[in-house]
Amino acid sequence: MLRWGILSTAKIGREHVMPAIAKATNGRLAAIASRDVERAREVAEMFSIPRAYGSYNELLASDEVDVIYVPLPTSQHAEWTLKAIEAGKHVLCEKPMGMTAAEIAAIADAAKAAGVTVSEAFMVTYHPQWAKVQQLIADGAIGRLVHIEAAFSYYNVDAANMRNRPELGGGALRDIGVYPMVTSRFATGMEPVRVRAKVVTDAEFGTDSFVTGTVDFGDFEMSVYLGTRMANRQGIVFHGQDGFIELAAPFNASLYDGDKVFLHDRTHRHTETFRFPGIDQYRLQVESFADAIAGKGIELFSLESSRRNQAAIDALFEAGRTGDWVAVSG
Repeated sequence: MLRWGILSTAKIGREHVMPAIAKATNGRLAAIASRDVERAREVAEMFSIPRAYGSYNELLASDEVDVIYVPLPTSQHAEWTLKAIEAGKHVLCEKPMGMTAAEIAAIADAAKAAGVTVSEAFMVTYHPQWAKVQQLIADGAIGRLVHIEAAFSYYNVDAANMRNRPELGGGALRDIGVYPMVTSRFATGMEPVRVRAKVVTDAEFGTDSFVTGTVDFGDFEMSVYLGTRMANRQGIVFHGQDGFIELAAPFNASLYDGDKVFLHDRTHRHTETFRFPGIDQYRLQVESFADAIAGKGIELFSLESSRRNQAAIDALFEAGRTGDWVAVSG
């Protein structure tokens, strides 16, 4: 049973990851830390966590913890992932793991040197609906892939929320832009070559609140838009010569219309629906992480894939500044 330590009382941990660990067959919640020890004790009581600490360093020093889950603000991900590695802990870090691809490369070097397992928490890559999309594309179900259309948006005008604070790594590209990028790469097995983008900076918060981008994968292209001051929407379509694939809830599975993948033929006269009821992608993620550490041959989302994903996000930021095509570093 892998012993998990939770670094902060962040919402995503409380609502998704801690409940997933509690349900996991191969892990348990062992400790939680907050800079406010009373808050740590409050959340520890909610989840029956035996230890609560008033500092992150205390948690990292604990010999009752095997792995650290890092759901801190984005600007602190690399710092505390590196500290956890230095403490000899395995790490599951929320996305994006770093503010830049260079930060993730440094994490990969540190993890290799320390001999610990470190992975970015892209829960979507553990959901079987994405394995199905990957299979359909590989099997030629839609013929040659020509275009991917993706959208992810929400409405958030809370000035205190980290998503609206540039100093904490807020903004659309780092918060939600990573999902269309990672799922497109995962489903196709292809890497982006170059990008161009329009990046709108919010006048009130100073974050990127609206982004439109074109991502050139060489053999096909993706168009994407992101928004943090728009009505909630998420969607993605893989459009080929012989048909197209769309997902009902591509990123926040089960949130909208259930976990369904639709395969449409060229003439719209035939549609196959693949359903995935009762899936908890967060539980699959934490169980896979524990199985990988136990040597069961589970393939986790790799740090090299994390670096490549962030390199594409870095390029979109640069393209927004220059107004021109920007190559994605390999």
